Amino acid sequence: MYYAILCEDVADSLPLRARVRPAHLERVEQLKTEGRLLAAGPHPALDTEDPGEAGFTGSLIIAEFDSLEDAKAWADADPYVTAGVFARVVVKPYKIVLP
Repeated sequence: MYYAILCEDVADSLPLRARVRPAHLERVEQLKTEGRLLAAGPHPALDTEDPGEAGFTGSLIIAEFDSLEDAKAWADADPYVTAGVFARVVVKPYKIVLP
């Protein structure tokens, strides 16, 4: 089943994000390689593709896991979580309806 991992950043997260981004992307790329990733990306702080120094307010990952517990465990081990980039992480089951 798919799960949505909804993350909210701490204030002024950009320096933290930059420091651990390679490790975070490596884990997300692994999901992609395994064919389990539906979508992933950050929420820009401004209504633009490149928010510059304004940074990001959070992220969304939608990926396939065996269970809610597995999805939560994966999210809890993410470098953005362990480095303190995210203030809050919510993991919910996700059902694809469209397209």
